[in-house]
Amino acid sequence: MSSDKQKINTIFVIEVLGKPVEHLKEALEEIIDKINAEKNVKVVSKSIAEPTELPKNPGMFTSYAEIEIELEDPLALAILVFKYMPAHIDIVSPEHLSLTNKGFNDILNELARRLHGYDHVARVIQAEKEVLEKKVKELSPKK
Repeated sequence: MSSDKQKINTIFVIEVLGKPVEHLKEALEEIIDKINAEKNVKVVSKSIAEPTELPKNPGMFTSYAEIEIELEDPLALAILVFKYMPAHIDIVSPEHLSLTNKGFNDILNELARRLHGYDHVARVIQAEKEVLEKKVKELSPKK
């Protein structure tokens, strides 16, 4: 990272759910490695909690990682949020962030691009669901 920009320090809490229990720590380590490999992003520290079994769903486990991240660009932060969907975000420093209108435009355009992508996926899934329901009705015995 270049030293001419003010760094943004943030903490992400990433949660995972699943089984087997051994898989959870592995999955969190992989996520942390992927975050650290992102352009202009540095993982400063990480802490992975011991997995715990869900009381209402025996055999299923949950765990989380607290990841301190250093980056320079608010756009990179917005992209990380969409890409890794943290359960919680805490911007530690700086106290005040300043954006140009171009920087804010970049963030909003990335937001709009991602939302359009999610909307497209939802529409495709809805259309496929309707086709499958129609096929099931056609194949079901008539009463």
